[in-house]
Amino acid sequence: MLRGDQSNRTRWLAVLLLLALGGLAAGLVALGNPGNMGVCGACFLRDLGGALGLHDGPAIVRPEVTGLAVGALLWSLHKRRHIGRSGSFAVARFLLCVAMAIGAMVFLGCPFRLLQRLGGGDLNAWLALPGFVLGVGLARQCETRGYSLGKTQEVPTPIGLLGPLMFVAVLAAFALGIDLGGPGPGDRTGPAHAPWWLAASIGTVVGTVLSATGLCAISGARSLFAGPRWMALATLAFVGGYALLALITGRFHCAFASQPIAHGDWLWNTLALVLVGMCGAFAGGCPVRQIVMAGEGNGDAFVGCAGLVVGGALAHSLQLASTPATAQLPGGPTSSGQIAVVVLLLAVLGYALAITNRTRSQQP
Repeated sequence: MLRGDQSNRTRWLAVLLLLALGGLAAGLVALGNPGNMGVCGACFLRDLGGALGLHDGPAIVRPEVTGLAVGALLWSLHKRRHIGRSGSFAVARFLLCVAMAIGAMVFLGCPFRLLQRLGGGDLNAWLALPGFVLGVGLARQCETRGYSLGKTQEVPTPIGLLGPLMFVAVLAAFALGIDLGGPGPGDRTGPAHAPWWLAASIGTVVGTVLSATGLCAISGARSLFAGPRWMALATLAFVGGYALLALITGRFHCAFASQPIAHGDWLWNTLALVLVGMCGAFAGGCPVRQIVMAGEGNGDAFVGCAGLVVGGALAHSLQLASTPATAQLPGGPTSSGQIAVVVLLLAVLGYALAITNRTRSQQP
């Protein structure tokens, strides 16, 4: 609806759907999810890694992840799209998503959580937002000069189904009571979470709408540099929908201090978002978009999801993740996290320039 040649009527419908989707994300917070974290691809995949025993950080199965993938799969089946694509630079996507997850753990949120923090009134996010746009802009400059992630092509349907089936298998294991880390079905302890069946249901709706509209936070920022700007308008609608329901439920708080799971170090928030924006653009989508594409049958996107799980695990195992601010402590990035952001910024830029120069040298 937001991609390809569509009528203005269809695009306005997409904008309205994203307005409602922002409200659904805020609804998940009102139902029990962490503050300004109705949907967060990097955080939820990090939590999944903890539940699978890959690190000692937050451990919980988030049904929203499976819902996102299943919703995207159902929409693809409804539209009779071919389920099964692969063939782009899967190893590069894996490593770029590892780096993107680490950047997200320093900022404390993926691009979708950035949008929710904006809608929730987190001024730290608003102040760091230009870093995200800058990162996407730098990636776009490389793209205009020849950078490419490679092209996918149709592959047998079973290949495309492997990703969503893996997400379903994890949720099924959780529902059956198989011993995973974190709270089990029906538990109210552990990390904050919405009721399981509501989380899975709303996640499925979100995945369906994101697949239908094609929204990606990265694409929203990219469209600022070249029109038409329907993707940016839809992204803004998502922020507005989130803000509206946050106001209604009493969870809108316009301030720098006392924000849920956030810190106020402007420099490292901004640099982390530069890294997240670049990696998301170079990898073909933000973490939530990677989950949706995996649900649609993109095998390489599922490899990207695996990279996000590994990146989240590394961020906690190596003390790279930032500490949220509290009333007693200011929180902020660790020295290891700061070093990681700088090193990864240089590494990702170096990789992109190498691909760009290689592509240009092969042109006649």
